[in-house]
Amino acid sequence: MFDKQQRKLKRSARLISVLSKYGFKDMIARMGKKPEENSATSDEIISKGTVYERIRLVLEELGPTFVKLGQTFSNREDLLPPELIQELQKLQDRVEMVEMNVEEILENEFNISIKDYFLEINSQPLATASIAQVYLATLITGEKVILKIKKPDVLSVIEDDLLLIKDLVKLISTYSEIGSKLNLKQAIATFEKSLLEEVSLVNERNNIQQFALNFKKHKETYVPIVYDDFSNNNILCMEFIDGIKVTDKEELLKHNIDPVVVSEVGLRLFVSQILDYGFFHADPHAGNILVKKDGRVVFIDFGAVGKIQPNDKEILESLIVAFVAKNAQKIVRYLKKMAVSYEIPDERRFENDVEEVVNFVHSTSLKDIDPQLIINKMKDVLKENRLYMPDYFYLLFKGIGLIEGVGRTINPDLDIVKSLHPYTKKILTKKISPKNLMKKGMDKVINFTDTIDEIPKELRSVLQKLDDNEFTISSEIKNIEKTNQLIKTSVVNLILTMILGANIIATAIVFVSESGPKVGEMSLIAVLGFAFSVLLMIVLLLRLTRK
Repeated sequence: MFDKQQRKLKRSARLISVLSKYGFKDMIARMGKKPEENSATSDEIISKGTVYERIRLVLEELGPTFVKLGQTFSNREDLLPPELIQELQKLQDRVEMVEMNVEEILENEFNISIKDYFLEINSQPLATASIAQVYLATLITGEKVILKIKKPDVLSVIEDDLLLIKDLVKLISTYSEIGSKLNLKQAIATFEKSLLEEVSLVNERNNIQQFALNFKKHKETYVPIVYDDFSNNNILCMEFIDGIKVTDKEELLKHNIDPVVVSEVGLRLFVSQILDYGFFHADPHAGNILVKKDGRVVFIDFGAVGKIQPNDKEILESLIVAFVAKNAQKIVRYLKKMAVSYEIPDERRFENDVEEVVNFVHSTSLKDIDPQLIINKMKDVLKENRLYMPDYFYLLFKGIGLIEGVGRTINPDLDIVKSLHPYTKKILTKKISPKNLMKKGMDKVINFTDTIDEIPKELRSVLQKLDDNEFTISSEIKNIEKTNQLIKTSVVNLILTMILGANIIATAIVFVSESGPKVGEMSLIAVLGFAFSVLLMIVLLLRLTRK
């Protein structure tokens, strides 16, 4: 505990020094602190440039956690001003290599003798990132593998940085009028969760295995093998992919691989990740996509993924269908359903804004559509109408922009809208399928049953109050006979509706099972059930339209 407090004090002193250096002494004063005398001299203070430029410089100097924070918020136009967004998009990781004795680390982590399992381990890393370093090795069996090894003490550094970030957010929310209106606390909580997941190499291993399970029957992609015997929370051992960088057009052509096909396959795979599985790569930039010599596309680095819950995936599917159908009203409805929260000042204006985006898309030639421009327009609409969307929504925006950019590099005519068409048909087919209709019907019946189950509890509460002489009624009823007749009519209508619902479900089950005698190619029972449903609907309509 004492060590943790010491670390935080040390990082706080570093934060104060950097803020002071870039001219943020007013912020330090509001923290109730004062710059140390040796933290930044007047000659060192950098006051040139806009406040947004200096914020970027502060983040870069404070290190990897703060750089990642800036990069994460660089696509949150709903929270930050455009000028700051532009600066955050310039952030680059400046990562120094750390000396590691890889053999010693492996022996300590897995209690093994290296010579029994490895033929060779390169001492120099292939790549260095803020969280881990990557080494090439060869197993005793001859397979080339990648060893991703977490840097020492990286977790404690990140935990200390997160505490400082939370202090800064608290300060901004308290003393800044704009900051108090933003949902920064929730955004930082999401960032913290995402970053801690990325630090966990067990989590990355699970992500890779989930992708392998999802795409095991797909012939257009390949997922690297994970070696569980040499993987834990600090080390990830996986198959080395001897592939071509996806944007290396010349190398692709040299191996008789069509770049146009690669671009279309990559985009199709990403859309499949979203709409088929609700589990997608959150950072599909060119460095994270390789192409095997046989043309298969390989996604690597699964530290960051997006996850969409089944209910949200269903809403997202409906949103896409509404977008293709140019139905602005439905798009508005689904966006509100999907939003974490919203405070729409003017519903009519919101609908008009959405309609403008839809008209822009459908009036522009598919060839000339820039998805990033559409994404930016949509982000503006959400921001101006105060809709706060779930985190995966912004990851989707980022992912689509990245994958489309990669595709356009090797295929300028890449058409993202065209890639959505097969999924639109698939979604519509699924929605009107008997199986889905039956599921929807069953869900409604279950919800209705749950409601009915609650009635006796409420009734018991009323009876208990009657028994305890605590129940009082104060009312004035006029036209009691008409009221009684209305109640009777409503009850009969309700019973008929329940019978109709049950009959539709039963008919759908018989239709799917194709059991019983047939009339042509259809089940006789299903035909009779359908006819009975139509008859009941007519009766109900007649009853409802009567005075």
